[in-house]
Amino acid sequence: MKHQNVIGIVDFGGQYAHLIASRIRRLGAYSEILGNDEPIETYSKLSGIILSGGPESVYEPDSPSLPVEVLKLGIPVLGICYGHQLMMKLLGGEVKKAGIAEYGRAALDFIDTSKTQLLQGFGGGEVVWMSHGDEVTRLPSGFTRTASSQDCEYAVVENPTQKWFGIQLHPEVTHTEKGSVLLENFVKISGAEGTWNLKQFLDLKEEELHSIVPPDKKIFLLVSGGVDSTVSYLLLSRALGKDRVKGVLIDTGFMRKNEVADLQSKLSPQGIQLHVHDSSELFYSSLKGKKDPEEKRKIVGNLFLQAQADCAKSLGLNADEWLLGQGTIYPDTIESGGTKHSHTIKTHHNRVEAIQKLMEEGKVVEPIKDLYKDEVRELGNYLGLPKEWTGRHPFPGPGLVVRMIAQEKPIEESVQKKLDELVEREASLQAKLLPVASVGVKGDQRSYAHCAAISGDKTWDELDKISTAITNQISSVNRVVLFLGKSQDFQNANFKFQEIDLDKKDSDILREADAAVEKVLQKRKIYDQIWQMPVVLLPLGSESGKRSIVLRPVDSQEAMTASFFRLKKDVLDELVSEVLKIPQIEYLFFDLTNKPPGTIEWE
Repeated sequence: MKHQNVIGIVDFGGQYAHLIASRIRRLGAYSEILGNDEPIETYSKLSGIILSGGPESVYEPDSPSLPVEVLKLGIPVLGICYGHQLMMKLLGGEVKKAGIAEYGRAALDFIDTSKTQLLQGFGGGEVVWMSHGDEVTRLPSGFTRTASSQDCEYAVVENPTQKWFGIQLHPEVTHTEKGSVLLENFVKISGAEGTWNLKQFLDLKEEELHSIVPPDKKIFLLVSGGVDSTVSYLLLSRALGKDRVKGVLIDTGFMRKNEVADLQSKLSPQGIQLHVHDSSELFYSSLKGKKDPEEKRKIVGNLFLQAQADCAKSLGLNADEWLLGQGTIYPDTIESGGTKHSHTIKTHHNRVEAIQKLMEEGKVVEPIKDLYKDEVRELGNYLGLPKEWTGRHPFPGPGLVVRMIAQEKPIEESVQKKLDELVEREASLQAKLLPVASVGVKGDQRSYAHCAAISGDKTWDELDKISTAITNQISSVNRVVLFLGKSQDFQNANFKFQEIDLDKKDSDILREADAAVEKVLQKRKIYDQIWQMPVVLLPLGSESGKRSIVLRPVDSQEAMTASFFRLKKDVLDELVSEVLKIPQIEYLFFDLTNKPPGTIEWE
């Protein structure tokens, strides 16, 4: 389908390039992702251009760039984060490493609201989301500063004559107040309103599936029971017919408590008849002794393929007739380094080398790979799924294995010293590094860094500020957790690393904790208010066999950004009481980390 009005998003490898495209589409304008090396004719046909963020620094010799001629086509251009810095540099401004990096919340202060086109509808003081370690230090000629934040002088700059706009903040994420207003203003400036809706997506996707799936092929779809794979099943069935789509659930041994039986009963009314293949022993034996997060994910991805082949053989299916279907969504792709300039944050199980090879051979079908979670949910409702189903908390494809931390990270005294110095400023606050690490994302790059535990009687807002200060000011810390216990207990606690195997014994402990948490959330009728709540098992305790649990409730829409969910005290107290009934659990923590700098899952 041809569109006369198109906004092009130039992808420099940022975590949010496709999220920008998604937001633009949700505002009713058609958008496409483009590389930074397209023919000039491609850019010249656009109604507007958005330059995305990226993990590099614009002053580095080999950092991705763009011909300055693209900016001078007379088309409105919006630079976001890296794109903002690149535009400033190309037009004669200056960019340097920031004195203070910004990750997470910041507030906009206005310089002159009368001169802004981009910030129409803003009133000043709006919360915005930042993720940068570089900053613009001098503007090109013709630009006016229209907004700043505490640590970023040129948060928003504009050249209304040329219709050039640069912003350091991320308007595409839901945690930026009035981010949609800013993007809608740019859509209006570009004149591209009203060129996209979900019905058009469905029509185009069905047309695409007919063209890429040969008529003599069927789809062998791995269904986890989550929203993504369920919607994929319905979409494939709608486009190709139910007789050409087979749903298979691989029981890895790392499912939630009673998950398989529950899934079979809940999916049946949707016309999804699951075949369950028990591969738990294969997964347990292959993961025994494995600790590194990336290695775990890659092993799981390859095991899924092996289990799929075993299942197909047991069912007597002809491998030549079947293609592999997956419920991959865009965050899986971008975090696995799936676009030209992106950095690998974590390799998703459906992006391991063997699957990449199958993709190159045209043997993988992923009907929703360009969508985000909120879009998938909306599409699911459109296809007839009840809202109680589309509102289920996301569950990682590899299962509980990525919520079981097995690798030790020795405590660095120099980092502990920095932590001590920082928390000294806060009355009645204590802090300790834990001997484990987690995966995070800072400035669009993967981090694998220390976790800091704090203890103190503070409000959620105070804890949010403390957590942000720690991760912003100590580069080797990307996650902060709150000790759920008395301060004297924290002082005397022995958070000793205890060896752990990714086996049935420890996964059963986590299963019980996860089930206890969900039971409380459902009982308190707040399950639907929380976007996702991973429950993480840490190999920490005062003696062998003892474990710790981290509660990780988050508020998000699309998984690319998130803030921790502020539970009421009585709910938190009940969660602590229920989880600590599990004999092996000694310590309990609450994750205070936003995304960025921490990913939602720990691995």
